[in-house]
Amino acid sequence: MPRTKSDEEFTFVSPGVKYLFFFFNMIFWVIALILITIGVYSRIVKHEAALACLTVDPALLLMIVGILMFFITFCGCVGSLRENICLLQTFCIILTIIFLLQLVAGVLGFVFSDKARGKVTEMVDNAIEHYRDDIDLQNLIDYGQKQFNCCGGISYMDWSQNMYFNCSKENPSRERCSVPFSCCLLSKEEAVINTMCGHGVQQLEYLAASAFINTNGCIDKVVNWIHSNLFLLGAIALNLAIPQLVGILLSQILINQIQNQIKLQNYNQQHRSDPWS
Repeated sequence: MPRTKSDEEFTFVSPGVKYLFFFFNMIFWVIALILITIGVYSRIVKHEAALACLTVDPALLLMIVGILMFFITFCGCVGSLRENICLLQTFCIILTIIFLLQLVAGVLGFVFSDKARGKVTEMVDNAIEHYRDDIDLQNLIDYGQKQFNCCGGISYMDWSQNMYFNCSKENPSRERCSVPFSCCLLSKEEAVINTMCGHGVQQLEYLAASAFINTNGCIDKVVNWIHSNLFLLGAIALNLAIPQLVGILLSQILINQIQNQIKLQNYNQQHRSDPWS
């Protein structure tokens, strides 16, 4: 039976799925470029010769996330346009691994909350120690302390770990025994803001210091905020998971369609030379 022209033009690859997957990846590819640009710009404008701390440098974290996202979405974009199974499988595998790692991290963080809290405390202490070494880190800590009305990790005394704020007699800094201005209690009624309100508060008792600054640590404040906003955090986690699951699903559908198309092409090629077909 002779094959018609429509048989020759038939394809299993759906243009809708193909271009939907392409534009889906294109959006996140642009976001990845923006993250990389912001991270690189932040590193260039800094005057420090070396990184303050690799684990807490926001610019470096932006660059790492951006580069990873760029590679994944690049595989998705090119793989969909070229109908390349290898690139699409790379996209699907990496995205699945990332999704599973996030899931495992969330479960472990919930089950081993005490250990997770200890690790977070170490990171916060490390960030406090390098507070003056990195302007991005400084702005991040100040923003957190202002938003949560807190000071330090466990308490305001954690600022003694910073070489500029510690109370040792050998410390020549003018900020000796002080805390950052972001710890201060601010009143809207004050016409002139006292930017030195945190000066010398580490030498005061807890109740006396509470008249000038937020004495509670940020870790407890954040934990309480998390417990009070579990529904909101669940919604955010779901919104982060949905694009990943959609990407995995679309890539797998496209891979199956391409594989079926390859089988059809092989079948047509085998029977083209068969005079009895």
